[in-house]
Amino acid sequence: MNPFFPLIRRFSNPVSRVLIRLPITPNQISIASLIFGLAGCFYISRNNFDDQLLGSFLFIVGYIFDNCDGEVARHKNLATDLGRKLDSFVDWIVHAVFFIALGYGIAREAQDNIWLWLGLMGGLGSTINYSLGIFLDDPNASQDLVAASQPETIKDYIIFVFRELFRADFCFIVLLLTLFDNLWVLLPAAAIGAQVYWILYLTSRDKNYHV
Repeated sequence: MNPFFPLIRRFSNPVSRVLIRLPITPNQISIASLIFGLAGCFYISRNNFDDQLLGSFLFIVGYIFDNCDGEVARHKNLATDLGRKLDSFVDWIVHAVFFIALGYGIAREAQDNIWLWLGLMGGLGSTINYSLGIFLDDPNASQDLVAASQPETIKDYIIFVFRELFRADFCFIVLLLTLFDNLWVLLPAAAIGAQVYWILYLTSRDKNYHV
């Protein structure tokens, strides 16, 4: 495993060390991730710089808690099938709502519904990915699992970077694009990329490349 990536672990690990000392369950942390993630989506949908910057930071907090739930569960030996399913559900809701909210906000300002349709396509891709995880009952669907193996070929590395590292550190991409006032870039990228993402899910589901 790369000692530097994913970046989110550099933030979630110290937070988890604090949460481990508190009388809090992993599922409660997952709910906190959902709340912060959706709050971030709300402010991002308002489509002005200050609100989107606040939304980006809230989105990062949601990502931190999303990693902490698994870290705390493993440390306290509280990992359950329900917790894994809740974690996947939160991931799906937050990401699907993110693309739809971003598309709605830009469409409202630009007076052009093409942006909303791009956001809906991004949300659809997230939904397909989540549905495949349920249908195939893939226990490795959660990004909290530690890698048991590393990619070996160039194709494997492309899948690993696009599917795992891009997903794990997506919140920082959101923040970077917000700072440059270019969040709109994510909509056409998501409209295509989210579909590629679930296709790669089928390609890599038998390879344990998770970070």
